[in-house]
Amino acid sequence: MKLLVLTQKIDLNDDVLGFFNDWLAEMAGHCEQVTAICLYQGKHNLPANVRLLSLGKESGTSRLKYLYRFYKYIWQERKNYDSVFVHMNQIYVILGAPLWRLWRKKIGLWYAHGKVSFSLKVAEKLTDLIFTSTVEGCRLNSNKIRIVGQGIDIEKFKVQSDSDSCHPRPRRARINSSGDPEISSKLKVTGDIFKIITIGRISPAKDYETLIRAAEILKKENLRFRIEIIGGVGAPEQEKYLSELKKMVADLGLGEEVIFAGGIPHEEIMNYLAAANLFANMSQTGSLDKAILEAMAAGLSVVTSNEAAVKMLSAFAEQMVFPQKDFRTLAERIKFFIKLSNSERIKYGESLRKIVETEHGLKGLIEKIIKNYA
Repeated sequence: MKLLVLTQKIDLNDDVLGFFNDWLAEMAGHCEQVTAICLYQGKHNLPANVRLLSLGKESGTSRLKYLYRFYKYIWQERKNYDSVFVHMNQIYVILGAPLWRLWRKKIGLWYAHGKVSFSLKVAEKLTDLIFTSTVEGCRLNSNKIRIVGQGIDIEKFKVQSDSDSCHPRPRRARINSSGDPEISSKLKVTGDIFKIITIGRISPAKDYETLIRAAEILKKENLRFRIEIIGGVGAPEQEKYLSELKKMVADLGLGEEVIFAGGIPHEEIMNYLAAANLFANMSQTGSLDKAILEAMAAGLSVVTSNEAAVKMLSAFAEQMVFPQKDFRTLAERIKFFIKLSNSERIKYGESLRKIVETEHGLKGLIEKIIKNYA
């Protein structure tokens, strides 16, 4: 099989899309050749049978140039692929489908988001397959949908547990990408402080206010904890939201307990997970956040209000699931894990890792995708 892949960014340093390097590498192991077209090309580490072509965002190319290169690449490479895989950007399906159908290329779209846009509805008519992580990941009524799980590199997130240490995972040296010395000094804190981590872009859809309100309750009860919010901003409205969150933290007197660590390259995320005791997720995107699964793969217990994660965590609902925006219940869930022994937290983490291995491993995901093209 020769596969054409279209994605937004291929860059190991990207805090959100850095994982896609692993997806391409796994695809290369199942395909004779992979040709990947991306909007932005950065650092990567890929097998020899993967050919990268960038639309040029890293060099400041105009949108008109993007469009020209898009058609240039899919034309000049047309004999080097027999199937097409579009990652999230359904606009590529709309732009390329007339030619791909003419050339009899099978088209697949990966879409994992609770929102159903007009462009997604149009793309559904033009594509042959729609791959998604969970039922909630693509809320269209279509027989083209294939639920295949997420793609987590299990081995990359494997850590050695040590029940005799003060933390259930080995603490690792970490680099703070913001370069802020104040943040860096706070991240170095040691001792019996319970570490809570959350990862995701700084956006209202991630509902960080609920976690901050829960932190206020925990502090009033004199519990020792530290929350690290890892995520960057990519738009003016997100900058405004970050400022509002920082003001909220200051107003509540949580400056020592809640730290905004900024965006972290995906390659470094494991270091942060390995040093934490609990992962929190308040996402209201409607789809299963990959960050939850990465935390679970690292053997980290989680608390979440993500509706797509509720079914997956049904066996642990009383310990790990809370209603959206319910900061009081979130605080209770966190207190439950604070009071657990290290060995008990490790047992929860091991159970969660097995879920990811069974349902959301990268190798299994790519095998399912390739099989559907046959």
